[in-house]
Amino acid sequence: MKSPTVREASLYERLGDGRIRCGVCERRCVVGSGELGFCRTRRNTDGRLYTMIYGDISSISANPIEKKPFYHFWPGSRALTVGSWSCNFTCPWCQNWSISKFPPDPERANYISPERFVEMTVASGCQGTSVSFNEPTLMLEWSADVFRLARRRGLYNTFISNGYMTVEALRLLADSGLDALNVDVKGGPEAVRRYCGADVEVVWRNIREARRLGLHVEIVNLVIPGVNDGEDDLRRLARRCLLEAGEEVPLHFTAYYPAYKFSAPPTPVKTLERAHEIAKEEGLKFVYVGNVLGHRYENTYCPECGRMLIRRFGFEVVEVNLKGHRCGFCGAEIPLVGEARAG
Repeated sequence: MKSPTVREASLYERLGDGRIRCGVCERRCVVGSGELGFCRTRRNTDGRLYTMIYGDISSISANPIEKKPFYHFWPGSRALTVGSWSCNFTCPWCQNWSISKFPPDPERANYISPERFVEMTVASGCQGTSVSFNEPTLMLEWSADVFRLARRRGLYNTFISNGYMTVEALRLLADSGLDALNVDVKGGPEAVRRYCGADVEVVWRNIREARRLGLHVEIVNLVIPGVNDGEDDLRRLARRCLLEAGEEVPLHFTAYYPAYKFSAPPTPVKTLERAHEIAKEEGLKFVYVGNVLGHRYENTYCPECGRMLIRRFGFEVVEVNLKGHRCGFCGAEIPLVGEARAG
């Protein structure tokens, strides 16, 4: 098939008898000749594995970095953000189901080359790139090419992921210029296995590895009634964040709204506030509530003096009380990448 979005994949091994093992995500699909992997974005053609979504862009927009969410990475900046098609998880509540639940069609692809995308990022006045919307790991090859080019232009690079890539894929991204990784931890082992068809231990392993590689990491937990909103669930998550990523990792509890095949009611604000309280009790210093416009826990507070350091309204930074990376009131050091700026 002649399409600019069909390229040989970066990570795979030949097993014999025409079969291939994909090395992009931890499903490590064994793909027979002429077949697709679980994610439907990789095909075995004549004993070689091909990605079907190299630069096939389903959605593109210039977004505040806070939308990802990143609250401690270049606050107040903007990233040109893209997504493609399909996913390697089976979440029935997916907010982006209109692209994540559909396979690519190379004959109708909207191709944007890495070079063009980086030029678009610069022209739009954005400070960095972001691969998001569907699962960005599936765009591994294109993302790596973009990151190399973007870094040369002084742009930052971010990934908004379920965290299920292989270690080899994560290292390739880091080596190519990935700066920051936002990982959505869907819940505990049982919930992730039941609803996402995955092993959450892989996600925690990749959080550890990302930090070892020097990436900035922030963690998200979409709090879903009846799935992962119990006090025990929330406390176990907070403790695991503390263990794997330390007391300064930003943790975002975000509100769920009914979507795709899931009809549970929206997350009550009081549940998110209790999640925040539990995480603080467990020793995490920077805990946030998301998808609740204007909530006080959108803001960043100094863990030493308690004063407000960054005031947000939705995705907008409206006030900054920092001197460099220090509290503007008591001088405590605040873990941030880049300079915060109000809009």
